[in-house]
Amino acid sequence: MATKHEQILQYINQLPIGEKISVRQIAKALNVSEGTAYRAIKDAEIKGYVSTIERVGTIRIEQKKKENIEKLTFSEVVNIIDGQVLGGRSGLHKTLTKFVIGAMELEAMSKYTEAGSLLIVGNRVDAHELALRTGAAVLITGGFDTEEYVKKIADEKALPIISTSYDTFTVATMINRAVYDQLIKKEIILVEDILTPIERTAYLYTTDTVQDWYRKKRETEHSRFPVVDRNLKVVGIITAKDIMETDNSLSIEKVMTKNPITVGEKTSVTSVAHMMIWEGIEILPVVDDFNRLKGIVSRQDVLKELQMTQRQPQVGETIDNIVTTQLDASSSKTEDPDNYQFEVTPQMTNPLGTISYGVFTTLVYEVANRFLRSRKKGDIIIESLTIYFIKPVQLESTIQVVPKILDSGRKFAKIDVEVFSRGSLVGKALLMCQLIER
Repeated sequence: MATKHEQILQYINQLPIGEKISVRQIAKALNVSEGTAYRAIKDAEIKGYVSTIERVGTIRIEQKKKENIEKLTFSEVVNIIDGQVLGGRSGLHKTLTKFVIGAMELEAMSKYTEAGSLLIVGNRVDAHELALRTGAAVLITGGFDTEEYVKKIADEKALPIISTSYDTFTVATMINRAVYDQLIKKEIILVEDILTPIERTAYLYTTDTVQDWYRKKRETEHSRFPVVDRNLKVVGIITAKDIMETDNSLSIEKVMTKNPITVGEKTSVTSVAHMMIWEGIEILPVVDDFNRLKGIVSRQDVLKELQMTQRQPQVGETIDNIVTTQLDASSSKTEDPDNYQFEVTPQMTNPLGTISYGVFTTLVYEVANRFLRSRKKGDIIIESLTIYFIKPVQLESTIQVVPKILDSGRKFAKIDVEVFSRGSLVGKALLMCQLIER
């Protein structure tokens, strides 16, 4: 039977898109305490079922799919620019396809304003009306209001008209930054993108026997299975090692490994890879917030996805991407593959104008990884990274990174990395890492 928390989530999920909800309303409708309703609504917000907007309230929104995560909803725009909704509240859940700066004549503006777009404009009532009649939402800058008849049009067409105290340039920059951040998020591979769903997952119940394990093994040609109770909650995992020299009539519950490591659907694949290598795990059960089985993810799936991701360009650049791009460019200009050169750009500096500690750490890791891959030793999982010292490296300085293997085996490596600027040693690091064979 579903818990009260689950019942509230199911209730919210069935509400029509755009409907406004409140803690008191949910508590009354489902006969639960306001505290329980509040926690469930916050959980629904995390899951993307609802969005809370200051001075408006909480509204039911459409859950974003992975392919359109780079698009913003109007409710997200309100939160980003600290806006006030003047009309068209029922359309806040809608997604904007593009935004248009209204710094032009009305006739020219009509060529660019279309359904689904957001017109960013100042105190121009005629432009507000034009945008709404063409199916576009309106964002008024400078803290201005609009006419009452324009607000009525917004309500009729369910198109938000928003006011903000920021100027047009600042607003456009803020929205562009938010879209850019969404592009970066889109490229992060999560467990939900690669898991084998429960419909195709082989698992055993606690009441099954060792004999059932042998049957599953013959059917699937696998030997590791999650163990669940009658509510599909993961309570253990069973492998060939667990059933060695045991009676076939014994129940799975008596021989399984209890309290297994599990992951959620929103866990990044990189975190799972580290967990699997560190713990020596071949498969991980994927569970929901209530520890119910959603599927499994295997080490093979994770490594395959990581190798594929490394070959694909990322749309939104992070500092890691900038470091990687520079190293790619420097390696193509030099005959020595182990000669890594790097230029300190403004994005990589701290407030004092020297290379930041985080960028230095990223640089050391990336060079070590490339160095080992060039020797066909595979990718690495860092166990420890020690930076002995780092001298200030100025903006626009060119630095050389020199890695050296101190010790290595089939499963591990110890690497020394020295960093030079203008011929002087400015940084030194020691990495202990495990190797992932490809």
